[in-house]
Amino acid sequence: MTREAIFEELTEIFRDIFDDEEIELTDETTAEDIEDWDSLEQINLLVAIEKKFSVKFQLSDVNGLANVGDMVSLVQRLVG
Repeated sequence: MTREAIFEELTEIFRDIFDDEEIELTDETTAEDIEDWDSLEQINLLVAIEKKFSVKFQLSDVNGLANVGDMVSLVQRLVG
């Protein structure tokens, strides 16, 4: 799966979770850039991403995520 395809899917997930159709993700997007992105929403995001891409994250995988670009790379690695 391409990075672009993953970005498109993640954008839809973020827009749904945060109820904001204006969200535009970049590699550098972090929780600081999106209002209401707190620890609870992080869990909701991870669960939604796992379901969408049929993957299972390990705690060690998600602890190192610094931004959306890292998340895209992780998903890309897990989906193969």
